[in-house]
Amino acid sequence: MATESSSTARLSCTSVPPARRVPSMIDDVREGLLSPPRWLPPKYFYDETGSLLFEAICDTPEYYPSRTEAALLAEYAGEIMTLSRPRHLLELGSGSSRKTRLLLDAWTAPAGTYWPFDVCAEMVASSGRALIDDYPDLVVRGLEGDYHGGLSCLPLPAEGRRLVAFLGGTIGNFHPGEAEAMLGEIADLLREGDHVLIGFDRIKDPAVLAAAYDDAAGVTARFNRNVLNVLNCALEADFPVEDYRHRSVYDPELQRVEMRLRAGHDHRVTFGRLATSIDMAGGEEILTEISRKFTPASFRRLLAAAGLVETAHFEAEGGLYSLVLAARR
Repeated sequence: MATESSSTARLSCTSVPPARRVPSMIDDVREGLLSPPRWLPPKYFYDETGSLLFEAICDTPEYYPSRTEAALLAEYAGEIMTLSRPRHLLELGSGSSRKTRLLLDAWTAPAGTYWPFDVCAEMVASSGRALIDDYPDLVVRGLEGDYHGGLSCLPLPAEGRRLVAFLGGTIGNFHPGEAEAMLGEIADLLREGDHVLIGFDRIKDPAVLAAAYDDAAGVTARFNRNVLNVLNCALEADFPVEDYRHRSVYDPELQRVEMRLRAGHDHRVTFGRLATSIDMAGGEEILTEISRKFTPASFRRLLAAAGLVETAHFEAEGGLYSLVLAARR
């Protein structure tokens, strides 16, 4: 067991400045919420409460993506780490780093360094403390920031192979052009011998998708509604949170699930910090998240457009989910 002083030396947390201007919550609300059709970026889900609720979603029986991805990692982590041979593991949107432990268990690099990058500083710090306790040779360099602001300011060392992990099917939360740009920025981090590991959720029976995004216990509904609590707190707003109904809709043409919040009755919402208000009609909806689904052909086209090429593909039974290891083309 490492001593307290050596453990402290193996853990640090750094705030990463954005490489470009990131719209503030006020900016996003002005653009997306003040007039219909109303929408919000999904990044506001992840305050401390929202992050914990998402971890609870991953434990629901209906939410197959997390469970299926974890099973793929458990089966193929050794092969992934052997193929990529990283000295540094950077994870974008690391959360609690729960699934990342499967990669860490298979990592044989001496004194490897894990770089969890997440918007929630509390989650980065708490998961980092747990990891250095459980992995005596691991160095954790936590990074707090918003990867939507770009990746060029990440303080990664110049030496040593890199593996970038972008798990959870998160690439599906981006519109097509945004997804290509995001993967292009990841490609810019990669040098010869470096890899990125990406989780792609696959197109499947709409009934399976509907259940995954609207679980029977209502955890996803609480997670979705919590974004209104975030707005109420940060912008001195007065959304009647419990009046909003969570909805998930699959659009087969766009091949995506949409999460929405539907107002239960006509009401006015005042934003104290914006000195303005909006009138919400009963039945009117706010789009809070998209989750695009892929085929092997569509995710390979996306990789190619971003300057990446698949080097290994790990597929769940029935084509339920894919983990793809890719390198810069």
